[in-house]
Amino acid sequence: MAEYPTDTRAILRPDVISPFTEIDRNEWARLAGETPMPLREAEVEAFRGLGEPLDLAEVSEVYRPISRLINQYAIGAREAHSRVRRFLHRPDETPSPFVIGIAGSVAVGKSTVARILRDLLARWPETPHVDLVTTDGFLLPNSELERRGIAHRKGFPESYDRRALLRFVSQVKNGLPGAKVPHYNHLVYDIVPGEFTTVNAPDILIVEGLNVLQPASMAHPLAVSDLFDFAIYVDARASDIERWFQDRFLRLQKAAFTNPDSHFRRFASLREDEARALASEFWHNINEPNLVENIRPTRARASLVLRKEANHRVQKVLLRKQ
Repeated sequence: MAEYPTDTRAILRPDVISPFTEIDRNEWARLAGETPMPLREAEVEAFRGLGEPLDLAEVSEVYRPISRLINQYAIGAREAHSRVRRFLHRPDETPSPFVIGIAGSVAVGKSTVARILRDLLARWPETPHVDLVTTDGFLLPNSELERRGIAHRKGFPESYDRRALLRFVSQVKNGLPGAKVPHYNHLVYDIVPGEFTTVNAPDILIVEGLNVLQPASMAHPLAVSDLFDFAIYVDARASDIERWFQDRFLRLQKAAFTNPDSHFRRFASLREDEARALASEFWHNINEPNLVENIRPTRARASLVLRKEANHRVQKVLLRKQ
């Protein structure tokens, strides 16, 4: 396929002035200032996704400044909420949780970004309670996808229960306890009936998923992205993401796919060349079209874009101008 440019001008159009400030890694790392580095190598290793070369330097130079920035946004949002409460003569209303959306392609590393930020943001005294949910729990069950004839489009926007996701985030945003997320089991590749994770009025909620930055439409006049206070897009060249996806598929083939309960157990016995060819087929028929049609077009809606190079490390940060 044709490669997609990742410079700031191309996020919109070449003739449009970029709404982002572009910051290289060295300059961005200095913005952490005196922010403490609370994580140790063993903790960082637990966050590491399959094939991602995450280390303390990456966390310190990239994610420590992000946590400091988001902390400032969260404090500002709480202060703004307090001023509005005073204006409305409703001083006893509870501040709304700060909601962060994290989007990007499959295999780009957005889940790792979400896990790191959950831990770092919870170390700030203003936001000790941070919850993380993925939109996997809002995928329609496999049986429903098959009934609708869209099982082959799992992960595309229409494969999600968007109304349920919107209700969930609205409930959290309004400070209501007991918001439930259906449990998605990656081993069986399906929603587990009757199992839920409960979210109870966090200081910060992180919502991570492929299509969380999708805008509203005539069919869906309110989008979940309308409820975000801050949004992150994890970006990379399509050719690099394809390679990461194939490498991850081969690692899973030798690990999770060998489990008798795995939805993909039929692939465990493939030769490496067969497995790589199958991963390439999945990429070109499912993941790449979803990236091109639905995910990458939402990049310009982010507050912050993390641009990764071929080595999976963030080399540039794009911060939306205020």
